[in-house]
Amino acid sequence: MLVKPKIAVLGSGSFGTAIANLISVNHPVYLYSRSAEKAKSIDKSRVNANQKVLKNVFPTADIETTLKEAQLIFPVVPSAGFRTFIKTIAPFLQPQHILIHGTKGFDISKAPIDENSAHLLLERKQVCTMSEVILEETIVLKVGVISGPNLAIEISNGQPAAAVIASNFDLVFKAGNRALNSRQFQVLKSNDTIGAEIAGTLKNIMAIGAGALNGTGYGNNALAMLISRGLSEIIRIGTAMGGDPNSFLGLAGLGDLIATCSSPLSRNFSLGFRLAKGEPLADIMATSTEVIEGIKTVMITRALANHYNIKIPITNKIFEVLFKQLPTKDAIQQLMLYRNLPDVDFV
Repeated sequence: MLVKPKIAVLGSGSFGTAIANLISVNHPVYLYSRSAEKAKSIDKSRVNANQKVLKNVFPTADIETTLKEAQLIFPVVPSAGFRTFIKTIAPFLQPQHILIHGTKGFDISKAPIDENSAHLLLERKQVCTMSEVILEETIVLKVGVISGPNLAIEISNGQPAAAVIASNFDLVFKAGNRALNSRQFQVLKSNDTIGAEIAGTLKNIMAIGAGALNGTGYGNNALAMLISRGLSEIIRIGTAMGGDPNSFLGLAGLGDLIATCSSPLSRNFSLGFRLAKGEPLADIMATSTEVIEGIKTVMITRALANHYNIKIPITNKIFEVLFKQLPTKDAIQQLMLYRNLPDVDFV
């Protein structure tokens, strides 16, 4: 007799597929796609996002049935469409549902900005994390986030990895841990949901910078400088937004920062690399198969820093490389002349 899944992953991109595969080691799991054609294709080929889809994963495009059967839900959709998606599924959600999202981005539907308005001030109340979106748009209370150094292809290849599940509810961590923990994948606990979300989002900025360094031909000394000085910027912004400084020094912060700044498997790293090689941003975005969250995050972070009066020289130069056609070599030289703050100013 077929056991119906009690867990669902909403979003069939690379990370959603990786999460579904991890869960399938312990439990049957739905993998939801908005496209019925795509769901059928995944079910037939057992391949998606360059990953093998394991037999305990059940592709589906039926959101109502999925949310009726599953109690533990992992939404993993791009930040730009996250609020709209949550509004769509809200009628099918009940207070007993547990939602642990895996989206690394901000929602700015309350104050949309673009590269031409990123010089403006953006207050914290105008920027929402994905857990805040869920709490605003649904009746669900048990909410958390999964974040960490989780490159999807490495996970799909069976390589060891770990992540943080952060929530105000111990029940959320326990449910996520039961679903995901295995010999391949370790789950750690945090009570700082906001901090884990902000850390996972802001590191995408530095990953763009790391890719640009690599594409320019610079080595490990420059990369180490970027990671350490970039971490300072992340912590200054993140704590101003309400995160615990400790969250930025763990898996969701420093761990994720190292992974995405060191690997061409990262979409944000790849973006920076291609920019350094002279490709226009528009061409890179047009050929990317998935959303590059760091682009929007750069704009939001600049506007937040303006509000808090926080110095973020690396982020500012990455903004100029992205939107003002500043050559990466020039950006690096300008940063080398910048009068820096003390080495450690965030402990």
